[in-house]
Amino acid sequence: MRRLAAACLVSLALYGVLFSNVLDRPLSLGFLSQEIEAKLARGAAIRGPKLVILAGSNGPYSHRCEVIEPIVGMPCVNAGVAVGIGLDYLFARWRPLLHSGDVVYLPMEEAQCVRSRAANALGPDAAIMFRHDWRTLAALPPDRWAGAFFSSDLSDGVMAVLEEILAAIGFQDPRAAVTGTTNRWGDHVGHTLALAAASRAVLAAAVPVHATAAAVRAGYGTMLIGGFVRWATARGIRVIGGLPTEFADAPMPDSTLAGIRRVYLANGGGFLELGNDSRYPRADFFDTPDHLSEPFQIIHSRAVGAALAGMIGAPPARIAAAVR
Repeated sequence: MRRLAAACLVSLALYGVLFSNVLDRPLSLGFLSQEIEAKLARGAAIRGPKLVILAGSNGPYSHRCEVIEPIVGMPCVNAGVAVGIGLDYLFARWRPLLHSGDVVYLPMEEAQCVRSRAANALGPDAAIMFRHDWRTLAALPPDRWAGAFFSSDLSDGVMAVLEEILAAIGFQDPRAAVTGTTNRWGDHVGHTLALAAASRAVLAAAVPVHATAAAVRAGYGTMLIGGFVRWATARGIRVIGGLPTEFADAPMPDSTLAGIRRVYLANGGGFLELGNDSRYPRADFFDTPDHLSEPFQIIHSRAVGAALAGMIGAPPARIAAAVR
């Protein structure tokens, strides 16, 4: 038994050393990590009040800071990345960069609200932190430490070796040609109608699954969002919740929408609702119900920008001029 226990301890130690210091995923996880760091760098470089958009991929695909920035009259950072990235991780990274006078817009996906604590602990950010960001990991609860330690397995080790070899020989990531790329504001751009054609059949057949109001109330993500709203409000940072884009012919139930709205209003934040509740025809989307194609991303962003500008008190004449 002692030998077995010793062998187990040695294997765990070897696993920890390999995945924290040697093995890396420069293509899959590296892509996400680079996006996160680039958006944080833009936020850190801005002096004075700024607008930060935080969500999953609905943030960069369906919203465009490049369009919203001149409407609201303040620098804008599109800080959304992907639903799988833990909200506690994103909030922990952005808190030091947020100051009194800043505005944070949160058009969170339903999946963000209802995500469980276990799923949150095992997202891609767990492996990113274990390999590259122990400082943020140390600031999170202990269950996140365990999740980060056990976030990889044998298949991840094999993929790490393959990805490192591909990166070393100069492999060109094909994603930009298929889905577009990211601009300096953090927006996703280049997801054109021509590229969207490849997903038309998938979008036509998609049947969105919506969260219930009860699931929103009980969600771990909801708890994290509520805590962030309270933290920000206490420091003079204005938080405004919003709705993700979705199919007009398969919208979330009114009770779910009311539950999402309540998360923000009950914790001291505001809530933005467009006249169309951020609902668009399926033909306007790129590849998922959370991703508008580029022309409609721009249209949606003009509407969001005008609504945000009105909420934060921007001069009406400037709003009218910017949205023309």
